[in-house]
Amino acid sequence: MSDDVIWHCIRHNHCSFMAKITTGIFCRNPYNATGICNRSSCPLANSRYATIRDHDGIFYLYMKTAERAHQPNRLWERVKLPRNYEKAMEVINKHLEFWPKLLVHKIKQRLTKMTQYRIRMRKLQLKVREKIITVPRKKTQRELRRSEKAEKAAQLDKSIESELKERLRKGVYGDIYNYPFNQFDTILQMEKDDLAPEIEEEDEGEREYVEGDDIEMGDMDDMEDFEGLVGEDDEDDGFDEPVTKKPKGSYFNLRSKIGRKSTKVITEVDQDEDRNSRQMTQK
Repeated sequence: MSDDVIWHCIRHNHCSFMAKITTGIFCRNPYNATGICNRSSCPLANSRYATIRDHDGIFYLYMKTAERAHQPNRLWERVKLPRNYEKAMEVINKHLEFWPKLLVHKIKQRLTKMTQYRIRMRKLQLKVREKIITVPRKKTQRELRRSEKAEKAAQLDKSIESELKERLRKGVYGDIYNYPFNQFDTILQMEKDDLAPEIEEEDEGEREYVEGDDIEMGDMDDMEDFEGLVGEDDEDDGFDEPVTKKPKGSYFNLRSKIGRKSTKVITEVDQDEDRNSRQMTQK
């Protein structure tokens, strides 16, 4: 299709890249060299066109020819430009040697402008600047209210503390004092340690052992008199009930039975008293 026909359709009908404002008509196509919508600068209405684009700080020279118009995927030829401005100019002159002078001049102007703004970008990055941050109004008001409440609470705590100290100094509470928690816990632990062995002794006190020296001397004398009476009865009366004599070692058995009196011994003592009364009547 002819370039004039394409330009007539774009200019008088509709173009998606066209931007009309009060100051003029501009083009938003990224391949436009000048950004102005006119016949010489339109990349769609020119089968032979060239421009410069920036990719992450690297400049590339884009060229379009009519021989590749039937291949949209290979329509633009890209050449990387060096970072040095003079060397980039030499590359442009080499690849656009037989191109229209007006188009070559526009591309060189674009390279100059892009080099200048890249230098400014580097300077701004190295320069320390204040970062402007927007703070929500509600958040600031909320923080102010919280700070005011915190100040009031702190003043209230201080007043309560001072009042308690004053009362304690005057002796309003008497002998009531608050001990530090750590010392109070240690005192409680010491008291528990002191009471623990007493509790164990009470639990183990079910079984007791008593020495044999606690017997009364009067009981021992009564037992000796009883042994003498038993000997006299054996010599005098042979017809009475025989009384078995205990061996000499019975005293040790008697010590083993300390603390309990036998009912049998009491009955024998009563019988001996009856015999003595009968002997006195016979005489």
